[in-house]
Amino acid sequence: MRITILGRGAVGGGLAALWSAAGHTVTGLGRDGGDATGADVLVVAVPGDQVADALGRTTGIAGVPAIDATNVYGPRDPEHESNAHLVRSRTGGPVAKSFCANFASEYPRLATQTTPPGNLVAADPAIRTLVDRLNRDAGFDPIHVGGLGAARAIEDAGPLLIAIARNGTGPFFYRITPTAG
Repeated sequence: MRITILGRGAVGGGLAALWSAAGHTVTGLGRDGGDATGADVLVVAVPGDQVADALGRTTGIAGVPAIDATNVYGPRDPEHESNAHLVRSRTGGPVAKSFCANFASEYPRLATQTTPPGNLVAADPAIRTLVDRLNRDAGFDPIHVGGLGAARAIEDAGPLLIAIARNGTGPFFYRITPTAG
């Protein structure tokens, strides 16, 4: 798969390494944008308040399926209920929210996990199979929380996850296990 990642920081760079190791062709663009023509999927991994600017400087994104991996700290774009909706408004293709509710600093430890850790996903139906594959190829077990309308709930979980890390656990992975019975 041809993946273009908009953002080369901890999340974007970390995912690029994981997906390259899984055999995908990955092109990294900085937050200054570039050309995403030919991508099978666009992953947006810039700081949350820079999404509109970064997408505005990126060509070749019309209709391309996209994964919003951004976190939102501080003011939001009042025109959109989530950054994922902002991404969809700029690309016009199906969008998923994923890869933002795990600690990128722990990506190198994914391969050592005996059970794949979970990764929250909110997705338009047309991108669900693709985002599930990329989750598994990165070493995660996708945990679906609903359609794109649930993207805001994933964004809002960020401060809770950081509070857990700061109060004893440090960076962590999580798993959701259904009860038996």
